[in-house]
Formats: sequence, structure tokens, C-alpha cells
Amino acid sequence: MKASDLLIKCLEAENVEYIFGIPGEENLDLLNSLKDSSIRLIITRHEQAAGFMAATYGRLTGKAGVCLSTLGPGATNFVTAAAYAQLGAMPMVMITGQKPIKRSKQGQFQIIDVVDMMQPITKYARQIVGADNIPSKVREAFRRAEEERPGAVLLELPEDVAAEESDEQPFRASMKRRPVVEEKALNRAVECLQNAKQPLLMIGAGANRKLTAKMLRLFVEKQGIPFISTQMGKGVVDESHPLCIGNAALSDGDFLHQAIKQADLIINVGHDVVEKPPFFMQGSDLNVIHINFSGAEVDPVYFPQTEMVGDIANSIWQLNEILMPQAHWDFSYFMKVREAMVQHEQKGTTDDRFPVYPQRLVADVRKVMGADDIIALDNGIYKIWFARNYQAYSPNTVLLDNALASMGAGLPSAMAAKLVFPERKVVAICGDGGFMMNSQELETAVRLKQDLVVLILNDSAYGMIKWKQINMGFDEFGLDFNNPDFIRYAESYGASGHRLAQAEELVPLLHACLTEGGVHLIDVPIDYSENDLILNQQLPKLSKQI
Repeated sequence: MKASDLLIKCLEAENVEYIFGIPGEENLDLLNSLKDSSIRLIITRHEQAAGFMAATYGRLTGKAGVCLSTLGPGATNFVTAAAYAQLGAMPMVMITGQKPIKRSKQGQFQIIDVVDMMQPITKYARQIVGADNIPSKVREAFRRAEEERPGAVLLELPEDVAAEESDEQPFRASMKRRPVVEEKALNRAVECLQNAKQPLLMIGAGANRKLTAKMLRLFVEKQGIPFISTQMGKGVVDESHPLCIGNAALSDGDFLHQAIKQADLIINVGHDVVEKPPFFMQGSDLNVIHINFSGAEVDPVYFPQTEMVGDIANSIWQLNEILMPQAHWDFSYFMKVREAMVQHEQKGTTDDRFPVYPQRLVADVRKVMGADDIIALDNGIYKIWFARNYQAYSPNTVLLDNALASMGAGLPSAMAAKLVFPERKVVAICGDGGFMMNSQELETAVRLKQDLVVLILNDSAYGMIKWKQINMGFDEFGLDFNNPDFIRYAESYGASGHRLAQAEELVPLLHACLTEGGVHLIDVPIDYSENDLILNQQLPKLSKQI
């Protein structure tokens, strides 16, 4: 068969459902082969958005999402999405075209070394140099993308190779099981927990896997040990649980950081060095049990004394089977921290000021979303408020990026979530700056006939950087801009546009938009004037009073 047909058959053998992207001249053989495939092609309006969608598909399913571009400028537009998937541990396979490599007639027109460009930000990047290489290259690409730690891979298919003939057939995926923790390490962890007085469980990004979530819930229920989570570990265990102390939305100075300082042992599950650490071991007597798929990557602030390396879900299960709750464990201070945290999170939730107060916004969105419904956050100051104040009841119901922290991912991520879970409510929450970086994908959402709501938090500025600017003592400068009329902008794509006029309108408007269906954009003027006062001045003082 033709090489492009073989590649599509290999993708079908990997159970690929969607390919997101923008084909070019060098992809025409592949595009023709895709025409009669079981795989659905989702044409986007920018390659970066296609990459964000593929990465989010991988994050939600555990299967590598696939995206497609042409050579040169199409491939370079994948760079941010590749870094997003790689740092966020999201399985993704990029397929890019290239000019003929055996007999070129166009010199260096549009040609850059895409494979070499992608090497530093992927797990695996290869050019397919012959049709017979396709089955092995595709199988290896998916294996690399999906195995722990997941990430981005690249396959480059030159135009002349795509047209070759081959008698090869797709490879089958092999049966695989992850290694389990070594017995001595398990026993050492049990001993540490038995000797501890105030152990605390921390749930990180690597714990955000299906089986791990179940085992952690069982562990918390049996052992009664309070827990916190990092931003990308949010929702692994239900945050309404009475033992949840909070989410590490801030690096320091919040209530939960007082619990960390009081703990004599941290059970650190799924720690990922890409996330800002909520605790520092340097200069402290803190003991840490590292439970992860791989050994600890030691740096100046993280050097655990005990490591349980192996499948996380199995490690937690084994630990839970052996360990019994200890009578001398004392969690009374942690519960005081939780009480103070809960009380503080209620402040501002009914504030009627307009533009809308961030705490009110978070509370109102939580009111209309069910336990399994999904919010997809772009990157901005509001991400801290949602990470901190929005309770996630299930894994991957708050899609935020605390790894690359790229602007522009909110809308594409929400669109991918709606493809994976069409029965769930999905709301994209974007700052006006981040939204405009991929706003053209409104057309894609409308074309796909998605039921999707997009909240634009409008402050006519790059609010996160302005907050940092003020906090660091600089004068306000260079971070303000003007926005289009978002109502007319949405309508020009065939979506429905709405503008909030007062705070109390948000809940009924969200209900109406989610009930009506279709793509809705809501322009929400937002008041960030007290960010510095609350997050940088009041919180550190209040938390130290516990």
C-alpha cells in the first residue's frame, strides 16, 4: 500500500479518534488517505490550538492526542503546544510534513530542521526516511508519548516518502505493566509513618491518573490523614472532603502553608518538579516520603529521605494494606487550618460590586457546575483564585496549566474536553489577553456544533503581570490594552454574545447559556484591585494567627 495509507492504518491500530490540525501541500497524500479513515479530522484555525487540543485529549484519556501540520511555519507553530504537553505530562503525537528528501527541486524554501528543533522539548523526534519504517516509528512514538512520564513526540513525514509503496503492516501494542515498589522501601515508608506525629499527604500532578485517584481516596478514608494538593493535583481526591486542607495555589503565605510547617512528615505523591513546590526542605527538619513512577529529581529544595518508586496506585494500595492508623497521630492543628481556610474562602462570595469581584465569580461558577462538569482555565491571575477557592470534586474537572503556564490554551482545551465528554457541561474561563491569542477557534467550536460557554474576564490588561508589577514595587506601566466589542466579535463567528451588567446576572445567565446549547461568549468585567491587598498582605498575616 502507499506509505500514507500505511501511516493511517498504524494510527487506527493505536485507536486514534481525532487528528487536530491544518494540512499543507506536503500533507496531501496523508490527507487523501485520511479521507476514508475511521479517524475524524478536526481542522483548526491555528496549529497552536490544534496542539493544545491534542494535548488536552491526551490529558483526559491517557491516550496520545494527535495533531497535524505542514512543514516550516506550520511546524514552528507547534512549538508552544509541544512544550505545553511535555511540561504538563500530556501524551501527544505531532505529525509534520516536509519537502522531498531524496530529490528536492525547491532549494531551501520553507525548510528548517524541524526534528532538531523539537528534540529539546519532546521525548522523541524522528524523521520517517522510508515507507517500511512507518510501523515501527509509529508504535515507538505512541509508546514514548504514553508511558510514564507522558509527553510530546514528533514524527516528520516527507512528501516523497508519503508517496512510496510498502508491504508492511501496523505493529500491535505490547502488553505492559509498570514495576511495583520494592519491599524494603515500602517497609521503610510504613516505619516512617508509624513514627510520625503529624503526617500530611500532598497530592501532585503525577497522581492525576485514574487508578491513583481511587487508591488515594481509599487511603485517606482508612488512615484519616489530612491532605493538600498542588494546582495540577487538584480534584484527585474530592476537595469537599473534611480532611482536605486546601490547594497550593500560592507558593507561600496561605493557610495550608501553616499546616506544612507544622507537619513532621510529608507523604508526597506524584511530585513533579515542573510545579512550584509548596514546601522547601532546605534548612528544615522535615521528613519526606517520595511516592512516584520514578525516583526523585533532587534539587536544592527537594531531597526526600525515603523513596517508593513504582506504579503510584499500586504503591498507595500496598501502603494502605500494611499501615494502620496510629493512636498518637495528632491532626488537631491541621483541622484548625482547614476551618480558617474554609471561612476565608467564603469572604467576598456574595459581594455585589461591579465589575465582578473574583471570589464572587468563582463561587457563582461553582454553583452552576455539576460534580463531573469541566472548567478549562487559560493562564492569568484568575487561575490562582479558581485553584484556591473552586472545589474540584473529581479528577480533571479543573483543567489548568501550572507547568508551562501558557496563555491561549483555555478555549482549545475546553473544546477538546467537550469532544471527549460531550455529555458534560464545559466552560472555558479566559482572561481577555489569553482569549485573544486563540480567539479564532470560536469558529472551530461553532463549526463542530459544540455546546460551550466561554467566560472572558475583562480588565483590559495583562492582569497577572500587573499584579506582579505592583507586588514587586514597580510603577504601573506597559500592560494595558483595548479590546474589541466581544459581543459583536462572537456573533461574527456565529456564536451568541452576552455582556454582564451586574454581578447577580452571572448565575442565571450561565444557566441559560448551558441549557440553550451552542457556543456562548460572556463578557465579564472583573475587579482585580484588591489582589495585592488580599493575596500578598492580608493572607500571610491571617495565616500566621492560627
